[in-house]
Amino acid sequence: MSAAAILAKPLCALAFCWRLDRRDGVAMGLTSHDRTLAVGGLDYAASPGMLPSAIRQTGTLDAAVMDVEGALSADSLSARDLAQGRWDGAAVALYLTEWTEPGVLWLELARGTLGPVRQVKGSFVAALHGAKAAFGRAVAPATSPTCRASLGDADCRVDMALRRRMLRIGGVDGERLLAPGVEGADYAGGRLRWLGGARCGLWDGIAGGEAGALLLDEPPDGVIGAGTPVLIEEGCDKRIATCSARFGNAVNFRGEPYLPGNDLLTRYPGA
Repeated sequence: MSAAAILAKPLCALAFCWRLDRRDGVAMGLTSHDRTLAVGGLDYAASPGMLPSAIRQTGTLDAAVMDVEGALSADSLSARDLAQGRWDGAAVALYLTEWTEPGVLWLELARGTLGPVRQVKGSFVAALHGAKAAFGRAVAPATSPTCRASLGDADCRVDMALRRRMLRIGGVDGERLLAPGVEGADYAGGRLRWLGGARCGLWDGIAGGEAGALLLDEPPDGVIGAGTPVLIEEGCDKRIATCSARFGNAVNFRGEPYLPGNDLLTRYPGA
């Protein structure tokens, strides 16, 4: 039976089904029904509090944004994971089905990615950005005296193989992380990935450092003991002098360090 025929029936037993695919490969399903539904080899766990606040499909190029709100009732969707940002950027698809015959009606209502998740009084709220949100991005980059590329990406082209290092930390004191044998200044502006402990799999920014220590952007949450393995990547201050002297990569510098700025128009003659 087609979707139109099912929806034309005088009585339908409808339920929302959500499929979430995290960036690290974890997939889970949730449904607004009060019992778990199995569709396509994935169990959609009962989460009656999880509902879309608005669904709007248009033929324009306006960015499709939908608020998602629900109670933290699913075991796999814990408050800690949401607070740590594990679900930020997850791929989401929203379907409509009949709970009497799960999967026979499988109508896709929306698809996109989750924006940053906010917690409000025991519930979470997130925006679902659809494919048309890409049309809101800038067509051409704005000029800047510093580099717009990220160290090691396709625009920068610096080989990061020799600029990454794995080690076991000596301990954590607030934002300060003990890293024996590491010259922390080289990693200012870089990243750290936790390979164990409460934040396993997550990335943190490195604000600066010194000999044997790194300074993170913010204190890591959770219990992280000495000996926790991490992966650290060098950073770059995005200046042309650093790009040339330290990385020998001035040919790929993605900035305009010598372009006159607006202050040139306000200078006195001969200044």
